[in-house]
Amino acid sequence: MKLNERSLAFYATCDSPADNAGFLYKRGERHTAYHRRWFVLKGNMLFYFEERDSREPVGVIVLEGCNVELCDSAEGFAFAIRFGGTKSRTYVLAAESQAAMESWVKSLSRASFDYMRLVVQELEKQLQEMRWGLAGGCGGSREPPGPWKPKPSGLEQSREQLPALPPILPKENGCAVW
Repeated sequence: MKLNERSLAFYATCDSPADNAGFLYKRGERHTAYHRRWFVLKGNMLFYFEERDSREPVGVIVLEGCNVELCDSAEGFAFAIRFGGTKSRTYVLAAESQAAMESWVKSLSRASFDYMRLVVQELEKQLQEMRWGLAGGCGGSREPPGPWKPKPSGLEQSREQLPALPPILPKENGCAVW
């Protein structure tokens, strides 16, 4: 996909829904004062603007390969977006409240495609387990067929945080599965 300033500016300001939006304070890289900016998170791109009604973003941060973490700062409710590598930039941001900071940290932590890939893998695993359970509903085993067992995933402990699959009551071979 080819991106340029014009297409990024259009995407940042188009009517597509934002994953999060609001004012944050961004610490400058050279001049370490904080500046209040309007931030818009869409997918894995974090756009920031001078003002809420600005037509073009001042900058964009692509959130692949980053870690979002709380940090100690004179400003309350500060957090950092850190990228791997020795010469990678760290973005220090501060929210206006604890609730806003928690919302942003959660949104930013879930914004990368790597996170989405893990979520999809976990949901596929849950779907497969559900299918095995449904297939066993007419007297069959609830275990997967054959010697194969599902591998434990990295998200086992955070399974309760993932969206649950909707309950389904299908019929298989004329047998209602409850």
